[in-house]
Amino acid sequence: MGDVLSTHLDDARRQHIAEKTGKILTEFLRFYEDQYGVALFNSMRHEIEGTGAPQAQLLWRKVPLDERIIFSGNLFQYQEDSKKWRNRFSLVPHNYGLVLYENKVAYERQVPPRAVINSAGYKILTSLDQYLELVGNSLPGNTSKSGTAPVLKCPTQFPLILWHPSARHYYFCMMTEAEQDKWQAVLQDCVRHCNNGIPEDSKVEGPAFTDAIRMYRQSKELYGTWEMLCGNEVQILSNLVMEELGPELKAELAPRLKGKPQERQRQWIQISDTVYRMVYEQAKARFGAVLSKLQLARPAMEAVIRTDMDQIITSKEHLASKIRASILPKAEVCVRNHVQPYIPSILEALMVPTSQGFTEVRDVFFKEVTDMNLNVINEGGIDKLGEYMEKLSQLAYHPLKMQSCYEKMEPLRLDGLQQRFDVSSTSVFKQRAQILMREQMDNAVYTFETLLHQELGKGPTKEELCKSIQRILERVLKKYDYDSSTVRKRFFREALLQITIPFLLKKLAPTCKSELSRFQELIFEDFARFILVENTYEEVVLQTVMKDILQAVKEAAVQRKHNLYRDSMVMHNSDPNLHLLAEGLPIDWGEECSGSSDSGGGPGSPGIPEAATLLEKRRRAKQVVSVVQDEEVGLPFEAVPEPLSPASADSITELRGLLARDLQAESPPLAGPLLNGAPAQESPQPGAAPEAASPPASPLRQLPPGKASDLEPPKPSDQETGEQVSGPGGRPPIHTTTEDGAGVQTEF
Repeated sequence: MGDVLSTHLDDARRQHIAEKTGKILTEFLRFYEDQYGVALFNSMRHEIEGTGAPQAQLLWRKVPLDERIIFSGNLFQYQEDSKKWRNRFSLVPHNYGLVLYENKVAYERQVPPRAVINSAGYKILTSLDQYLELVGNSLPGNTSKSGTAPVLKCPTQFPLILWHPSARHYYFCMMTEAEQDKWQAVLQDCVRHCNNGIPEDSKVEGPAFTDAIRMYRQSKELYGTWEMLCGNEVQILSNLVMEELGPELKAELAPRLKGKPQERQRQWIQISDTVYRMVYEQAKARFGAVLSKLQLARPAMEAVIRTDMDQIITSKEHLASKIRASILPKAEVCVRNHVQPYIPSILEALMVPTSQGFTEVRDVFFKEVTDMNLNVINEGGIDKLGEYMEKLSQLAYHPLKMQSCYEKMEPLRLDGLQQRFDVSSTSVFKQRAQILMREQMDNAVYTFETLLHQELGKGPTKEELCKSIQRILERVLKKYDYDSSTVRKRFFREALLQITIPFLLKKLAPTCKSELSRFQELIFEDFARFILVENTYEEVVLQTVMKDILQAVKEAAVQRKHNLYRDSMVMHNSDPNLHLLAEGLPIDWGEECSGSSDSGGGPGSPGIPEAATLLEKRRRAKQVVSVVQDEEVGLPFEAVPEPLSPASADSITELRGLLARDLQAESPPLAGPLLNGAPAQESPQPGAAPEAASPPASPLRQLPPGKASDLEPPKPSDQETGEQVSGPGGRPPIHTTTEDGAGVQTEF
């Protein structure tokens, strides 16, 4: 396969790709520099003028859950170099990167992983037919014929394939359908999290980047949603370049590929992946350089904004009034004829699955707390409360228990509307709603934890504790109902804007866009970095449709079936001291309740000797503790009740032999404590402050989306790293990452 790259990606072609990439990046970064000043001004203005909004009732977890991983287990992975299936021990840490080890013994011996996969932009496929259809469409004029050998043979009936339009593909298979369903839920969670890569608390860089992406694509006559706006900034930039570069390369190279259809497909996948990596490295360097330059210039820009804030606002309002007088009549006619009649249909299509999903979140939370309360009554009592609460605290991160909530969004369709409004895919709305569901579940759980911890300080009996749990549950559910209503209404407004505004801009472009240049003279030169005619024009267009969107959401809140609060129902913070409780250290339920049982003191009592506490922490750190507990799901591939009709008897025998060998291997003693998760750093969320404390995201912005031990599982890099086999020299150059803000993976 190396010959394929040397033949089709020689030095001349690589130079051409680098020049083409550089040209696209230069053009985009010009938009980004323009949008950076606008975003900085909007952020600082909002800090000064923020009027506040209804305060969130639920608390937001400020410290992430550590010493945990999302999931661990065994997977069979197809090795493209040897063309064989190999068993891999796999970990999914809390940053949602899939880490593949040779086996569990290699993990425990701290051998470097085989691969660290960042799944942003990938699709999870559960059948070869789905995969072959996508691969068959990857090359022009390449149609699969019946009877031809497929590009991949799976030894079982239960494949799981990670497919990306540009990067390399990953092939896994499982022994049972239950295992396939379990891993599919886990990997979907990885994709969902990684796609939501730009942190929402990035008040300047995030909005500037997404607005620049939108402006660049509109300059190419590309309006509407973009499915590949996923991952961090460098990944998105790579996708942007490949959107333009990929078809050109495909048209040029496809006729030159030799061999049978499946061989040509393999060649193209390898070529595309190699080009994607080249583009990624170039985009990473260029974007980093421009971002550093802007951050150096930021203090001077902030000084100008603070000094001339009133004059900048006055100048912008004057510009907006002139643009409004020019384009408002045309925009209103366009809204009345082409948008207004369809808003109720779009909203209904969004509201039904979203409301069902948030209702399912409420039901799952209620069931888990009720089951825990019954266990306290019937089984362990207070002594077992810590164990129950440790499991409950992980609920929002449990892919299987949350799956029923996420599945409610799958039926979302915009039939008849999707093509009209140029919505390439509804996946962006599905994933955004699912992210919000997870956040609300974690908020509810954390609020329940905080209130229960306060109650335990009173030293209740078992009967009193059970009554307190029920009372706290009812309080939290009321808060959840209010917050989920607020979150959903905001989601509906943003989704409607994201669908309708690009459509309006495209409709108005032929008659309005040519007139914008004459308004440039209205902007003072000193303010040109903070006021752009194009942005002001889009704000005017937004205002023409915003009142219809607000009215539609307001009317929907009256319908009881959607469980939305009316806007007039303002629920002031009913627990004024509740947010103060969340300012303390994170609750360690195992330590709290072991302290109450071992020392005879109340929860949190200092009865445990410090040395014993350290020993207990080391013992727990050595374990592979997964959110999805082994006793709940069974050992991966523990047994196969009956033959599975594999593709060949030899292949299934080989897989079973590999498994048997790995399961019988003895783990050597560890050299030191082994953490199972990485304590990521999260910035404070806006739950403890008015909603308006964060700057308003651009209405057209795509809905996405402690000290680490040297022995913790590696985290996914911004770039999809591929197979990384360690050589005799030790660890391979794995890109280590950490999380910030909303869990975005950033390289350091």
